[in-house]
Amino acid sequence: LTTLQLARAENDADASKLVDHLKSLKSDFDTRSDYWTKAGLDPELNDALTKQAHEPAVEFYNVAFNELIPAVQQKNQDGINAALNKLGDAYTKHRAAIDKVIDLITKQSTAAEEQAKSKISSANTILLVVFVFSLGVGISAAFFINRSIIGPMDEALHIARTVASGDLTSHIEVEADDEPGMLLQALKDMNKNLVDIVGKVRSGSDLIATASAEIAHGNLDLSSRTEHQASSLEETASSMEELTSTVKQNADNASQANQLARSASEVAVQGGQVVSQVVDTMGSINESSRKIVDIISVIDGIAFQTNILALNAAVEAARAGEQGRGFAVVAAEVRNLAQRSAAAAREIKELIGDSVEKVEAGSKLVDQAGSTMGEVVNSVKRVSDIINEIASASREQTAGIEQVNIAITEMDNVTQQNAALVEEAAAAAGSLQDQASALIQVVSLFKLDASMMPAAPVKPAAKPVAKPALVPPSKSTAVATPRPAARAVVPAKPRTPLSEVSSSGDEWEQF
Repeated sequence: LTTLQLARAENDADASKLVDHLKSLKSDFDTRSDYWTKAGLDPELNDALTKQAHEPAVEFYNVAFNELIPAVQQKNQDGINAALNKLGDAYTKHRAAIDKVIDLITKQSTAAEEQAKSKISSANTILLVVFVFSLGVGISAAFFINRSIIGPMDEALHIARTVASGDLTSHIEVEADDEPGMLLQALKDMNKNLVDIVGKVRSGSDLIATASAEIAHGNLDLSSRTEHQASSLEETASSMEELTSTVKQNADNASQANQLARSASEVAVQGGQVVSQVVDTMGSINESSRKIVDIISVIDGIAFQTNILALNAAVEAARAGEQGRGFAVVAAEVRNLAQRSAAAAREIKELIGDSVEKVEAGSKLVDQAGSTMGEVVNSVKRVSDIINEIASASREQTAGIEQVNIAITEMDNVTQQNAALVEEAAAAAGSLQDQASALIQVVSLFKLDASMMPAAPVKPAAKPVAKPALVPPSKSTAVATPRPAARAVVPAKPRTPLSEVSSSGDEWEQF
């Protein structure tokens, strides 16, 4: 069909597609030919299929590729017709060979069918004989099995149902070593192991229940102690905050006192400087007063000499008589002036002397005042140094108290967290007690023989421990800085223990 379509193709595109399709068919033919060649067929069928039918097909494809396709490409109608005739002959030969192959296959299938029918008839006869023989053997085996297997199996089934119902008191006797006997022995071992396991689980459950009750009791005690400690830490933190505030105030007061002491020291130093200046000034005044005394002494001497000269002039005027009377009057006046000058100089000298004495006394007092001011300055410096040390110590105390306050706050937080963990532990212990009770109820479903139960482990009795009295912390009377309230620790609800616990262990008496 493809070759006819190729011969009648109207354009090159259609012809090219048909050529590609023909090549694909040729590739499929080669693949199938190789398969049947290697298939190992019957010799007659193999000759008909791989030679008689194969050769015309090969000739067909040779004519198509070597003659028809070139003629179509060259549009040679005569060549196309000649190639089509050859292709028709090759196709006819190939079809005849294929018909022969089909006939051979049909004959071989018929022969195989007849042979199979013969074998089936023989097999039916053999099966009938085997069935009759097997029926006899089965009846004999059923009697034997019923006697040696079914009985022990019924007993094993009864034991299994008894164990399934929770009754582990069965006494199993094994009388044979065959498979049913081995099964009964296995059931006996299983029953014994279950008795051991259930006994141990029951004993362990009792111990777990008792231990969980003790743990719950200890957790309640620990929760109470933790709550008490949290309250104490909270009050301690409040007191530390109050102490921190007081120390800070003392540090501020010490700092202010230090500043005032420095100011007083500066004023005292300035006063000392002023007193020193006054001492210098009084010394200058004293020196000037002494110079004035010396000058007054000179004036007194001059007045004394003037008086003597005036006296001599009066004497000479008296000798001169009437001519020296005017000179005598003048000499008398000069003498009077000299006497008055001498008297005034003496008075001034006395006053200056008194002033010098007072200035000297004032200088001594000023010297004493200077010494006193120096001592005051030194004392003020010592006081300033002491106050500075007090301020420094107050600052260090403030820093230390702040660190202590931070540590106490952290301890408060940790204590509250511990209280929460203790509460969770109490709840977990209660849950463990519930689980132990449930486990005991589950295990109680098994019925055990008292003589077969394993000995329960003996739990050592807890030593009675006297609980120390809880001393409430003293309340601070001062008003502390408000703090966030600590989270209330709610103790877990006490659960009824399975066995009465006398007292908690040592580990619960100290926190």
